Amino acid sequence: MARVALVTGGSRGIGAAISVALKAAGYTVAANYAGNDEAAARFSAETGIKTYKWNVADYDASKAGIAQVEADLGPIEVVVANAGITRDAPFHKMTPDQWRQVVDTNLTGVFNTLHPVWPGMRERKFGRVVVISSINGQKGQFGQVNYAATKAGDLGIVKSLAQEGARFNITANAVCPGYIATEMVMAVPEKVRESIIAAIPAGRLGKPEEIARCVTFLVSDDAGFINGSTISANGAQFFV
Repeated sequence: MARVALVTGGSRGIGAAISVALKAAGYTVAANYAGNDEAAARFSAETGIKTYKWNVADYDASKAGIAQVEADLGPIEVVVANAGITRDAPFHKMTPDQWRQVVDTNLTGVFNTLHPVWPGMRERKFGRVVVISSINGQKGQFGQVNYAATKAGDLGIVKSLAQEGARFNITANAVCPGYIATEMVMAVPEKVRESIIAAIPAGRLGKPEEIARCVTFLVSDDAGFINGSTISANGAQFFV
């Protein structure tokens, strides 16, 4: 029986690439999304992957959504916590609401996604967790105090869960993408995009599929002894 994988933010961008790659690798995939019904319907029609709508910032909604996935598909054994938002502003102009929205989704949302499935993973003595962090959680970024703080916090979650889960055959790892050719990045002005690429030694943006391949490896049996680690996929732009 195929293992069930949940990918939050799994119907667009990097999340969509991860969902498709996991399905191709033999997983039964559930793709969560927050609000774009049209994009989710199109994604399901194109890929055959079921989508489930809830806001990861809401614990009760996450718990109910996860229960529905498990009722439909079976116990969730693989979780890719990918859902994330930005609300960028220089710190002196950042509002409490901009801070709170990003923290609620990017940091608390990871807790809300993992907490309901963790007991089942412990009981079954198997689990694979991958959190999608960011290069900006490693090095910081102007205008992204909120985003960088959450993505750095996600790395702390991974390192701690790895220690708690190891004896239950649960691994928790992170992937920190650099600048990837997603819809959001491609929408920035061309001159800005050119300046981003100029700072990447590889001389190009990453592809969503390249991040998906990292995830597919980390959730595989071959990666069973990799735990609490971070893969930096950024074209040599930043080293830890």
